[in-house]
Amino acid sequence: MRPTLWTRGDWNALFGFGTNILVNMLVLTGLLQFVLKMPPEIVFGRILPAVGLMMFLSTSYYAWLGYQLAKKTGRDDVCALPSGISVPHMFVVTFVIMLPIGAATGDPIQGWEAGLVWVFFQSFILMIGGFVAPWIRRITPRAALLGTLAGVSIAFIAMRPAFEIFTTPVIGLTCFAIIMVSWFGGVKYPKGIPAGLVAIAVGMIIAWGSTALGLNYGGMSVDKVGAAFSSFGFSVPLPAVDHVFHGFKYLGVILVTAIPFGIYDLVEAMDNVESAEAAGDHYPTTRVLTADGVVSLIGCLMGNPFINAVYIGHPGWKSMGGRIGYSVATGLMVIVLSWFGIIALLLALIPVVAISPILLYIGMLIGAQAFQTTPSKHAPAIVLALSPHLAAWAKLLIDNSLAVAGTSAAALGLDKLGAVGVLYHGLEVMGGGAILVGLVLGAIAVFVVERQFVQASAFALAGAVLTFFGFMHGETVGFAVTPGVSVAYLIVAGFLFVCSRMEVTASAPVETLPEGAQPAPAE
Repeated sequence: MRPTLWTRGDWNALFGFGTNILVNMLVLTGLLQFVLKMPPEIVFGRILPAVGLMMFLSTSYYAWLGYQLAKKTGRDDVCALPSGISVPHMFVVTFVIMLPIGAATGDPIQGWEAGLVWVFFQSFILMIGGFVAPWIRRITPRAALLGTLAGVSIAFIAMRPAFEIFTTPVIGLTCFAIIMVSWFGGVKYPKGIPAGLVAIAVGMIIAWGSTALGLNYGGMSVDKVGAAFSSFGFSVPLPAVDHVFHGFKYLGVILVTAIPFGIYDLVEAMDNVESAEAAGDHYPTTRVLTADGVVSLIGCLMGNPFINAVYIGHPGWKSMGGRIGYSVATGLMVIVLSWFGIIALLLALIPVVAISPILLYIGMLIGAQAFQTTPSKHAPAIVLALSPHLAAWAKLLIDNSLAVAGTSAAALGLDKLGAVGVLYHGLEVMGGGAILVGLVLGAIAVFVVERQFVQASAFALAGAVLTFFGFMHGETVGFAVTPGVSVAYLIVAGFLFVCSRMEVTASAPVETLPEGAQPAPAE
């Protein structure tokens, strides 16, 4: 059998999936330009061409994998796995790695180099992950994994776009409503036009209409469009190995997030492969994880600080009629957009605030997923898991504000900050290595809720070790970074182990509230 490379349904899948990829690329470019303040020659001459290469390799490989599956099974309904820039990681590497380092050094290039090292390690974690992912998934509660991710989504993905929306509400709130009624409310727009595309189009109409009337909502101007044409040209990806090695000086900060998010990548990829199998297409998990790692590594070495991932949604594209061709066609589209500088023109035509609601939606969705896909009794553990990220976010705002004023928390005095209710040291300790802190605290809480005190003790012991070496509750990796916190985790581990030995405590029934009931307020 020779599988068909293109069907009529591939047009539907290309339009839907291609629009999804286009929106992600616009968001990515906006983050690079307007958040990280990256020089245009780096954005359009180095990073975007490398992104295009990586995504083309990824979509082509998964199209080939789909072709092989169709050939092997003799079926004509095999759909290639969708893939592209990992959206959660796009925000994590931007706000948790590149932005803080770029702000601290005053050089966005150093932030870019740190991002490259982050992806470098993530790539190898993915490549070996096929062998360890099942074990990690078995021992770590889902509420802990998704809870710490929810913290990232709320603090570092949702908050900034929410503020941007209310800075220009005429565009922001209108576009947010367009997205909400479709993606949350199920409203379908004419001809099946994706909600993200409708929101962007409406945002453009309002922005350019207000510019014509002199109101200037969205900051659009003909001059910016003219300047964007200067980005037109042919830029191919160039090796960036020297920049990767320059970023290794931030290794301690990078490992704190690279390791837990590498673990999350493994679980996410396994979930998405399982989703494809449920839709009738079996793909080997090890080959998928290895492919994501290899293409991410290639992209990293060419200057791309964003990791590749298999996307969720395979059953949806398959139900649209997507087969094999839509995946390659999407990769070719990305090559054209990124290598010829077309993204710069699109950003000059589209107001950033029209894209912000999409980011807020993503943050809401990831945050909600933690509560929706875990038992309701684990909700307190999720709240605990996300709280370190709020501490890290608050500390970042304080540090940036004080830096603008030409001072710092240490120079101002922690006692003075504490007198006005700002417990800076507490934010600093709790928010250090927030991803691992959230994962460990969330896991302890879940096992306590389930009365599995030995497992809770084991995670507390792991917390003590990770804290001692600076992976948690610290800004850098080292020895005895925060010894007091490490000792506290040891005490907690011992206490929880004692609880597991106490027969009365271990066997006592747990009182639970009826479904929907509310606890009585404390007096």
